[in-house]
Amino acid sequence: MLPWKRVLRPLTALLLTAAVALAPATTAHATEARPGAGWNDYSCKPSAAHPRPVVLVHGTFGNSVDNWLGLAPHLKNRGYCVFSLDYGQLPGVPFFHGLGPVEKSAEELAAHVDKVLTATGAAETDIVGHSQGGMMPRYYLKFLGGAAKVNALVGIAPSNHGTTLLGLTKLLPYFPGVEDLLNEHTPALADQVVGSDVLTKLNEGGDTVPGVRYTVLATRYDEVVTPYRSQYLSGPGVRNVLLQDLCPLDLSEHLAIGLFDRIAFHEVANALDPAHATPTTCASVFD
Repeated sequence: MLPWKRVLRPLTALLLTAAVALAPATTAHATEARPGAGWNDYSCKPSAAHPRPVVLVHGTFGNSVDNWLGLAPHLKNRGYCVFSLDYGQLPGVPFFHGLGPVEKSAEELAAHVDKVLTATGAAETDIVGHSQGGMMPRYYLKFLGGAAKVNALVGIAPSNHGTTLLGLTKLLPYFPGVEDLLNEHTPALADQVVGSDVLTKLNEGGDTVPGVRYTVLATRYDEVVTPYRSQYLSGPGVRNVLLQDLCPLDLSEHLAIGLFDRIAFHEVANALDPAHATPTTCASVFD
């Protein structure tokens, strides 16, 4: 990837932060996918083959539809009951979600999981999240009782230990007011900076909680959650996967791995049903 492309997305995130700060106070429209889209069908009952519903958790600046136009149908077509939610919505900011404080977003996830379990009659769910959506559920598991309701967490390029945004976060002290802008208008971005109070609390005493299986899918070409190895977790029941170890030809970066990378999708399916997992290779793009 060319150097200018490697810094484009972090700069875009900063510009979007400014846009959020200046956005007029309008009412955000709900974007949650409806049953006709193939998921979020609350009449769906899990099968014996796939007894747990899957909850998809979007990333920062994502939403319950756009982030999952590839993976949701992929799982639905394999017989899963699939659900997604919008979280971290800020007043006056439509479509771009995942911007509110991580602790508050975890509470929203907890309520959504309860809703899904009640509707499906399942005892547990599995969670698949992209970027912040792979990290934030860990707060739910660790502090909000989620471990009793979740069998597995699959993080796709998750911000588990924060990001330096290719070192740009180290420049924040040199730009007075920018850090305050992040904290005030897009708390989720500030929460995902390496060393934030939220991440310190989340990772203190260990990355995992008992009873939950963890899978982390990372790409060495990630330009948002950097360094990419910071995404990995340590502890019992953890499997860290670098996609390029499975397919050296996979050039997906941070967004692509969650949006349309079928090699990643194949590994998600393996993580959800390890008893029937099949090898993931470059040929998995044809699955």
